Amino acid sequence: MLSQDVVASATVRYLGTSAQKARLVVNLIRGRDVGEAAATLRYTHKAVAADIGRLLDSAVANARQKGQDIDVDRLFVHTAFVDGGPSLKRIQPAPMGRAFRILKRMCHVTIGLGERKAPQAAPAARAQGGAAAEAAGRKAAGTRRPRTRKVLGRAKGATAAKGRRTSGGRKKKS
Repeated sequence: MLSQDVVASATVRYLGTSAQKARLVVNLIRGRDVGEAAATLRYTHKAVAADIGRLLDSAVANARQKGQDIDVDRLFVHTAFVDGGPSLKRIQPAPMGRAFRILKRMCHVTIGLGERKAPQAAPAARAQGGAAAEAAGRKAAGTRRPRTRKVLGRAKGATAAKGRRTSGGRKKKS
């Protein structure tokens, strides 16, 4: 289901490829800006990428048609999902009078576009603070050198006892 945040959507049904192959391409564009997603689809070496590119163009056209005040540069792929469709059952002749079944799979692809909020100006106090504000921000964020991990079960510098197996898997000679 599409959420309320979606500005416009488009669906292609009965696309002549399997849902697994279409999901590989759809996962590449989910969450990206429309221009970036179109460029990604244009240079993806998958046969289904052209069909999904046309679907993305259709969703952008639907957004323009639905609301004239929508800025296309702020649109992004909010939701994109692939559902399995019906399969055509075909028969492939096999040796010795047998037959193999071929499933020609189909899928349904849906793309929903959302609109990003307009960027807001940064507060002036933080912008004028300079290096002192940066150091205070780093201290507030709690970023410091990570602690070293302790090795459990063995003291530092201790060696394996005589006759015990080492990490090599062989027994030590006396």
